[in-house]
Amino acid sequence: MRQAGAYSNLVSGGKSGPHSLPLARIKKIMKKSGTGDDVKMISGEAPILFSKACELFIEELTKRAWLMTLQGKRRTMQKEDVASAVMDTDIFDFLLNLVVSAKDQSSLP
Repeated sequence: MRQAGAYSNLVSGGKSGPHSLPLARIKKIMKKSGTGDDVKMISGEAPILFSKACELFIEELTKRAWLMTLQGKRRTMQKEDVASAVMDTDIFDFLLNLVVSAKDQSSLP
């Protein structure tokens, strides 16, 4: 028999309180994954793992963008810092189209 909340304790460091990201929203995104065959059933633990993965992703991208901010001798992170972090880091290559199109749009009058 499976133990309830096993994954929740694993990813939240033993605490089972509210998650940083709304699990209902994550589940909604998962169901509309764009695969053609919409996901019908999702276990309770899957959104919790996605939530933790999203937190780690945001933390990593923020750290790298902050380095860009400091290189620019500023104290306020800007979208250009995030774009630079994406362009300078191979693991974020899947975001290149997003930051390039955002850069193109910002240069329009």
